[in-house]
Amino acid sequence: MALGLRSAIGSDVGRRRTANEDSGAAGDRLLVVADGMGGHAHGELASALTVAAMIDMDERLPADASGLDLLAELTAAVDDASARLAQHAQTDPDTQGMGTTVVALLLDGDRLALAHVGDSRIYLCRDGALTQITRDHTMVQQLVDEGQITPEEALVHPRRSVLMRALSTDHPVEADLEFLDPRPGDRFLLCSDGVTAVLPDQAVLDVLAAPTPPEVAVDQLITLSNDGGGPDNITAIVADVVEASEVAPHPLRLVGAAAEVRS
Repeated sequence: MALGLRSAIGSDVGRRRTANEDSGAAGDRLLVVADGMGGHAHGELASALTVAAMIDMDERLPADASGLDLLAELTAAVDDASARLAQHAQTDPDTQGMGTTVVALLLDGDRLALAHVGDSRIYLCRDGALTQITRDHTMVQQLVDEGQITPEEALVHPRRSVLMRALSTDHPVEADLEFLDPRPGDRFLLCSDGVTAVLPDQAVLDVLAAPTPPEVAVDQLITLSNDGGGPDNITAIVADVVEASEVAPHPLRLVGAAAEVRS
């Protein structure tokens, strides 16, 4: 069965930041969120360049990509993004050290491919249950995996935002890649940590499981994140999996720094 994505996207600077270093894009088959690293120079440029690399990959693909390896295409796009960051740093030394996370979903027919680097996340809401699909590339997640701290301790750990893996100007990075098994009725959330650092899983589930359109869910996630203090930029994509015949083509939607760079 050919599947489609009915999606909505939104981004907000939050309550404590003066600029939005997040970028996001939502198209007919590509969804991507990138969170520029705020502790480094020009995080907004890093996220925008990364989203641009993903968009260029999508635009190069044929309408029917059934004969292509989607994971290889996503790998090439991540490599392209890393190369763009490195090249920009060579021409503008002030941007040396900029970095970003990235999460992306790419749909073709009934195949849904995922790429992930950093601590932006992808969740699946299915049959009223929430599953975190990605695993954070952070120091505290590594400590949890090694049994040194509990997941509850990780939530308040002073170094919970320290990344072990991210796209940067320094060297190429290996993305986590996998195929998912989408079903009509599934709802996916792609988001920066401006959402997940504030909202517990139950609050995310309450929003995603409600019978509301993706646009409403995105607005609610942004509002709740701001109500919780809005300590960081907030970007979210909510996408419902439906039969392809139920989705009308729509123009690519850009938010955050990616929208500002392209405008």
